Amino acid sequence: MYHRITGENPYEVPMRIYPAVHYVMGGLWVDYDLQASIPGLFVTGEANFSDHGANRLGASALMQGLADGYFVLPHTIRDYLAEGPFEKLDESHPAVLEAKQSVEQRVGKLMSVNGNRSVDSYHRELGNIMWEYCGMERSAEGLRKAIDMIRELRADFWSNVKVLGSSDSLNQSLEKAGRVADFLELGELMCIDALNRRESCGGHFRAESQTEDGEALRHDDEFAYVAAWEWTGEGETPVLHKEDLVYTAIEMKQRSYK
Repeated sequence: MYHRITGENPYEVPMRIYPAVHYVMGGLWVDYDLQASIPGLFVTGEANFSDHGANRLGASALMQGLADGYFVLPHTIRDYLAEGPFEKLDESHPAVLEAKQSVEQRVGKLMSVNGNRSVDSYHRELGNIMWEYCGMERSAEGLRKAIDMIRELRADFWSNVKVLGSSDSLNQSLEKAGRVADFLELGELMCIDALNRRESCGGHFRAESQTEDGEALRHDDEFAYVAAWEWTGEGETPVLHKEDLVYTAIEMKQRSYK
């Protein structure tokens, strides 16, 4: 691609790196705790602007996600929750009892399955599904296939997963199982959202929606909105809520490398 754009062979002539607008698909303002201007909203990875440079390479994106997730958020969110302006609830409050009961039921269910497959095996299989069908390029056929595969995998997870250890002590296997259970739900929702957005825009590239030059083909008349999905319960279809994107200072234009 570089050769086509510049007419220079990077194997023979050093590549020219210069300041340019990069990753214009987003980047919210955050403070040093990765908290946005909305109290309690933490923005991580490439969704924030914190480490964005004018010229950026792929490894930078990976390291930002790792740094935010492993080293920053575990401390900043913890401090926010500890010091946050929340109403103090007694242990007998209905919301506390409901949360406690929900966690106990979930933990009990995970520990009681005692199946034959490890948590890691489910994690790897889900990752392969997402990589193949909801990765850099998506298609309607592939996304529908991924949704069916994830649903089958989730059903198998809750009937055949094996969680080592016990629930009455620190148990990393149980912690991982809870996370993978969440990943299964999130993975399905990502595929549903990608299937619903029948255009190519930013980091979302649908194979059916591209220009003659292979560029991302947007449909701003249909999809110029922010999507928020509402969980409606186990096995139920999530509900899509839309907030229109309204630009007054800039004009939306189709991307082109020419």
